Amino acid sequence: MRRLLPRDPAPADPTELAPEYLPEVYAYPPDPGRPWVRVNFVSSLDGAVSVDGRSGGLGTPADKAVFGTLRRLADVVLVGAGTARAEGYRGARRPTIGRDTPPPIAVVTGSAGLDPSLGLFTDTFVPTIVLTTAAAPAERRAVLREAGADVVALPDLDPATLLGELERRGLRRVLCEGGPGLHGDLIAAGAVDELCLTLSPLLAAGDAGRIAHGPAGRPPEGMALASVLEEDGTLLLRYVRAAT
Repeated sequence: MRRLLPRDPAPADPTELAPEYLPEVYAYPPDPGRPWVRVNFVSSLDGAVSVDGRSGGLGTPADKAVFGTLRRLADVVLVGAGTARAEGYRGARRPTIGRDTPPPIAVVTGSAGLDPSLGLFTDTFVPTIVLTTAAAPAERRAVLREAGADVVALPDLDPATLLGELERRGLRRVLCEGGPGLHGDLIAAGAVDELCLTLSPLLAAGDAGRIAHGPAGRPPEGMALASVLEEDGTLLLRYVRAAT
């Protein structure tokens, strides 16, 4: 894997990167005193976020290496229920760096309509957190608790409420893996601190969506390009919120 940006790395930061250097490239900033939201997506060159309904068709070895690194750096993986179902989520496998356990998956669902036989509940080392509301049917919430989930009934599912609950648990290094609706809500709330975007060297066409969709009317927010890695035509872009 080659580092294309920054162009003049420090002597201790090689241009040719072995996998063990990725945690340094993607390290979270020192504790900002609040949740830091990093969003990770893969896209084709023509903007598709999935092939046949799943992002796996866009994956490359470089993307998978970064995906695994981002999870190992995170306190929690935040994901919408639709993405968790479509991608067949299970619990994270490798421990967060500096800890003995993997990051929990936190699933956002207004309905609590998750199948308790999903790998989220049957194939995980730590309990999956289900972020829902008291308006979700009580019987569904009970079934998920019986399946081992940590079910939280929040007043609403606004980004501030979700992140507040995660912070209450000491989970500040937030990795959001989608889907586009949750990403759009975070953008609308001004809550996205960082975007890691993999451009897969493919033209996919089809009817796949974009990486974010949500309410219109909010002015676009500037992001600054922090790093670019490349391997076999795959570009791994990291953007952070532009200084204001």
